[in-house]
Amino acid sequence: MGLNGRCNGRWAVFGRESELNPSSRAREAGVSSRQWKRGEEMASASERTHSKLEEALEVKSLRRIISAYLNYPDAAEADVRRYERSFKKLPPEHKALLCHLPLKFQRLRRCISINSYFIFNMLQAFEPPLDMSQDIDICDERDLRNYHDLKKETNFKNTSISCGHPASPSERINYAETAEDCDRGKEEKDQDLPQKVNNEEVHMENCLNSCSESGSVNSESNEKVSKSGDGIQIANGNANSSSHDWLDPSLQLNVPLVDVDKVRCIIRNIVRDWASEGRRERDQCYKPILEELVRLFPQRSKASPPSCLVPGAGLGRLALEISRLGFICQGNEFSYYMMICSSYILNQTQAAGEWTIYPWIHSNCNSLSDNDQLRPVTFPDIHPASAGITEGFSMCGGDFVEVYNDASQEGSWDAVVTCFFLDTAHNIVEYIEIISRILKDGGVWINLGPLLYHFADAYGEDEMSIEISLEDVKKIAFHYGFSLELEETIETTYTVNPRSMMQNHYFAAFWTMRKGKAT
Repeated sequence: MGLNGRCNGRWAVFGRESELNPSSRAREAGVSSRQWKRGEEMASASERTHSKLEEALEVKSLRRIISAYLNYPDAAEADVRRYERSFKKLPPEHKALLCHLPLKFQRLRRCISINSYFIFNMLQAFEPPLDMSQDIDICDERDLRNYHDLKKETNFKNTSISCGHPASPSERINYAETAEDCDRGKEEKDQDLPQKVNNEEVHMENCLNSCSESGSVNSESNEKVSKSGDGIQIANGNANSSSHDWLDPSLQLNVPLVDVDKVRCIIRNIVRDWASEGRRERDQCYKPILEELVRLFPQRSKASPPSCLVPGAGLGRLALEISRLGFICQGNEFSYYMMICSSYILNQTQAAGEWTIYPWIHSNCNSLSDNDQLRPVTFPDIHPASAGITEGFSMCGGDFVEVYNDASQEGSWDAVVTCFFLDTAHNIVEYIEIISRILKDGGVWINLGPLLYHFADAYGEDEMSIEISLEDVKKIAFHYGFSLELEETIETTYTVNPRSMMQNHYFAAFWTMRKGKAT
């Protein structure tokens, strides 16, 4: 498809309202042109002030996300130091029984370095949608909290990335921040920044050689990744790049540990979507959806392929697989953490198995063995740009409600696929209403997932979370014109460590509903 080994993308803004002509506004309001001009000037001044503050808050929010990624090595190192402190408190006879632990701690540090290496490469490739060097002193923490309350940590810009043609760096992916915590119920603890990553040059070859000595990585993987890392340095928390001054530690913010937990969540999601080890979960969740799409759309014309929307697309694998079936598919994702990573995997990976990470190192609980906990995972299991995607495959960044609750989206889609998405809503009724509105008459809605409402534990007075039963969800769907064609219960997991002694399973609802024709 002329991708030159990459799945490059062009971004376009969705959902912008067109401005009315000022003179027509004046006529409608019954005021003179002079009165209108004066009022417009005052309004413009107010809008400029609001826009300046909003942009500064957006920059501050994006810096917080980048800070969370950059703080990953320090936060992980703090955990290892905690393990070491506990070990030192043991009496000598107990230390003798666990004499292998100091070596394990060193292996953990090497694994953290390898994870950090991927993160810094990912951030180096990221093109921020905003001027990250601008002054943000005009906004304080209260402004930032109010901004998050207003936006629910949603999108900076409603934008989309299309795969299938070259793009300049300025046209690459711009994404949005998340309101969803991957792990809930954890206390937010302030973490000091800027970063204090080792001031020595970090080469992947050295890291992998060290891990290879402990039996973690083979020589083939070592050779492959070290080649991709020639000349890369990580010092003072910043990958060397004169064009990425926004990664400078002096621009970073203090972030709570819950933000770093989101980074760890991303690492686990990479396994789910893009590693061979995640195939079982993908077969549990994605395979029934893909088989249902094939059944419902047996004739998929290359000249006029059916269209499918995937809200909550995460790291993009399900949307890509739907595109491979011959659909014009668009993934929509709300989380900037997710989208920075998915953009890198879709746009920048050069070959299958290019990267190695250690996703299970951040928990010492329920491990069968140290080797299980410290085992490597390579990704991606396929090269996205060579996967046979359909022309028009795209990823759209932004809040589902804000992007698709627009007149231009009405009756636009042949199918909507929601996988582990419905329970991310503040108002699930609104989600279902919008899904009905954007589907064509006779269009299908395929859903798979639980009802683990993500905002159920938000106790703020202004927080909203509508938590209803599956029975009520179906009643609402019927109200908005859906009829049930297929319903099953599917047992599945979500970002689970397959070798852990603890396995959380969902009995997820799986259905196909069809939107009736308008009467």
